[in-house]
Amino acid sequence: MTGANPFALSYNKLAAIAELIHKYLPSVKSIGSFARITDITPKTDDELGKLRTMGYDGLTIGMETADDEALRFMNKGYTFADIIEQCKRLDTAGIHYSFFYLVSISGAGHGEIGAKLTAELCNQIHPTLIGANMLTIYSDSELYAEIQRGNWHEEGELEKYKEVRTLIENLQIPTIFAAMGASNAYQFHGQLPKDKEKLLAFLDEIIGNVSEEELQRYRKSVHHL
Repeated sequence: MTGANPFALSYNKLAAIAELIHKYLPSVKSIGSFARITDITPKTDDELGKLRTMGYDGLTIGMETADDEALRFMNKGYTFADIIEQCKRLDTAGIHYSFFYLVSISGAGHGEIGAKLTAELCNQIHPTLIGANMLTIYSDSELYAEIQRGNWHEEGELEKYKEVRTLIENLQIPTIFAAMGASNAYQFHGQLPKDKEKLLAFLDEIIGNVSEEELQRYRKSVHHL
């Protein structure tokens, strides 16, 4: 089972899929896929290059954060160093990629630390887009159980927006930044560095003028996160 990351398939299976796509859909020029960092690791540099030649491009990677402490706690199976290493291999192969960043994964009081570490990482590689989504915790999840045991605390809603602001403020690379999912009470996107000041001003407006209670009401009203 591949879940939502078909790039977990072996090189041979991905090659066979590409062959069928080009046979039956000859107009297709590129093949996108969701992926985990650990899906890249088993593939050799030569295999990544061949996959790019076959059309594999535009991977969407659930990087989540570059905060090693949070990555360990959440059992993600990779580290800051692993993200750098594997994404540099994608850069060499010419495979473009985007990141999902999970706001609040570092926990209350640590979000801005996670944001700074993530910006530090992204500034060393070439994500074409960084998409921010707010962490949603379900009552049947392991994380919920950890909260009940007092081992982890979720950020407040305003703290989450401060975390996003810190991430954007520290990004120094050309990329698209987007927060467009339903988990975001206020949706926005822009091109960095061109739109950085506009995005920061927008976030300052939220942080300075929207109450924690209003943001909480939005989160509770969305049942399909």
